[in-house]
Amino acid sequence: MPERRYKILLREEPEGGFTVTVPVLPGCVTYGKTIQEAIRMAKEAIEIYIEVLAEKGEEFRPKTEFSNIP
Repeated sequence: MPERRYKILLREEPEGGFTVTVPVLPGCVTYGKTIQEAIRMAKEAIEIYIEVLAEKGEEFRPKTEFSNIP
């Protein structure tokens, strides 16, 4: 399977740590105490998300997030 890259959004939480969302994967949210842990957890969450889709027989086709801006 070819390697894919996904944009993640990190949000620092007031109580500490970082919440991570993956915009092209609805509901794919995780958390880490440090930025490094949050990124590691995001990679794991993405893998699991894609695996679950495959188990359900669903194919993931991300929509392009980029547009041409003059």
